[in-house]
Amino acid sequence: MGTRTIRRTSVTLPALDEPGLYLSNVTSLEGGRGRVADFQYGNADLRALDLADVHLLDGRISGLRAQRTRLEKVRVDSVEFTGCDLASLHWSDSKVTRAVFRDCKLMGAVLEGVTFDDVVFENCKLDYSTLTHVRTAGAVIFSGCSLRETVFEAANLTKAAFDDCDLRLTEFNGGQCRGLDLRGNDLSQLRGLASLKQVIIDRAQTLQLAEALATELSVTYGEDLDAK
Repeated sequence: MGTRTIRRTSVTLPALDEPGLYLSNVTSLEGGRGRVADFQYGNADLRALDLADVHLLDGRISGLRAQRTRLEKVRVDSVEFTGCDLASLHWSDSKVTRAVFRDCKLMGAVLEGVTFDDVVFENCKLDYSTLTHVRTAGAVIFSGCSLRETVFEAANLTKAAFDDCDLRLTEFNGGQCRGLDLRGNDLSQLRGLASLKQVIIDRAQTLQLAEALATELSVTYGEDLDAK
């Protein structure tokens, strides 16, 4: 079983290449009795993807495109999502364990009450998304992702790490961020700095936070007044 490590944060990856595990092609993610296991699903272009009370276990989902996506009480265990475009995603009251989202477009997504445990987002676009009451029960890594104007609302990010991400106008509002690892990112345009108590940064990033704070406080520099 492999791992993905960013500094002090290590995520256990899906074990989909284990001897004896065979993934069968499926034509739907709904499954019988609310369970889809040992599967491959992909290259589908859907008008809508609606899943509720479904358990996705040991599978690969690739090239899935949906114009509207609604996921409610969906449990994900050991699943890889690759090259998926889930427009208008609304994901609620779910748990995601040992999952990888790679090269996925989740722009404008709304996630509410989703628990992440050993999850990697790699080279994904989550711009303009809102993550409300999401929780990191285990390690979570955002690597090379774009999160422009994304809002983390009352989120628990204590076991998360961001690395080489676009955090322009990303906002943190309430929640718990103690131990959140923000090293390796430009923090100069963050919003909601009061919520970032006890995060982990490099000393060189202190000036970036100072710049973000000055913008957030709408300060006026005396030198600019004197020059008028």
